[in-house]
Amino acid sequence: MGEHSKGKRQARIAGAWIRERFKSVLIYGVIVVILYSIAGLYSYTGVMKNMAYGVLLIVFFGFCFWVWDFVRYRSKCMRLLDIAGKEQERDRNLPEPKGLPEELYQEMICALEAEKQQILSEYDEKKQDMADYYTMWIHQIKTPIAAMRLLLKEGDPAGRELFKIEEYAEMALHYARLESFSSDLLFRRQDVCGMVKQAVKKYSLLFIGSGLSFTMEEFSCEAVTDEKWLVFVFGQILSNALKYTKSGGIRISGRDRRGKETKGQAASVVIEDSGIGIRREDLPRVFERGFTGCNGRLDERSTGIGLYLCRQIMDRLSHTIEVESEAGKGTRVILGFIQEPM
Repeated sequence: MGEHSKGKRQARIAGAWIRERFKSVLIYGVIVVILYSIAGLYSYTGVMKNMAYGVLLIVFFGFCFWVWDFVRYRSKCMRLLDIAGKEQERDRNLPEPKGLPEELYQEMICALEAEKQQILSEYDEKKQDMADYYTMWIHQIKTPIAAMRLLLKEGDPAGRELFKIEEYAEMALHYARLESFSSDLLFRRQDVCGMVKQAVKKYSLLFIGSGLSFTMEEFSCEAVTDEKWLVFVFGQILSNALKYTKSGGIRISGRDRRGKETKGQAASVVIEDSGIGIRREDLPRVFERGFTGCNGRLDERSTGIGLYLCRQIMDRLSHTIEVESEAGKGTRVILGFIQEPM
């Protein structure tokens, strides 16, 4: 804890003590004045001087009591502030109650904490049940999608729409699995370039139907990563590029550690398009969940989930993702990889 924060806590405690004890100190002072005043009614010699010694003793012992009271008060408040920052220990480490009111307050706190834990437990259980249901539903929906693909003739425009349905189902599946991300990982040294080609092959139907040009420069890139999740990220970026590019094309290349384009070992993969681009004011928010920006309002199919998922996945895989864009001049997505073994 910083010195500034500690000083604020001390000042807060001192201020609270003064406010709470002000009335009792005032009453104490009034009583002393009354005693001294009563003594002044007597006319024997030296009465005021003699009473002054008694008043000083009363004030001295009162001061000692208030110092002791402040130290005790401060210690108790510091302990309560420390407990307040430890959510799991609030009901177990409360100081001993001083009197019935404090005891009743502590009983209320413990009852509320128990109720909160029960609600959280029930919520987690329902959340897990819902995630399991969505996962099961998405797996089941893949069967009729696969059957419909077999029934469609090659080149049928309906095939592209069916592919989009499958893509949205995949997105929902990955979104549902994001909470249990760590239990669904298989880290190995992988050929990143090969995974890019997997994603390109998966979206080849949309590439063919779009009429856009496609270029992939030769490069090599290896990283310790999870194949399934990273292929999904590449797929989402390609999907966005196809969705917002009406003319021109899409280009994939590799960059070395200095950010220069390379045909050798690459530290990052760049996917760029000649699409409608992203406005400058929207760029800082493109990775926020549900944010669609100006482009999303133009395209009602936009959900604002794709890039959010990409950032979450890349962060958890210890990779990086950046977006560079300008409205009307296309978009460049840069995915960086750690080359050393984890």
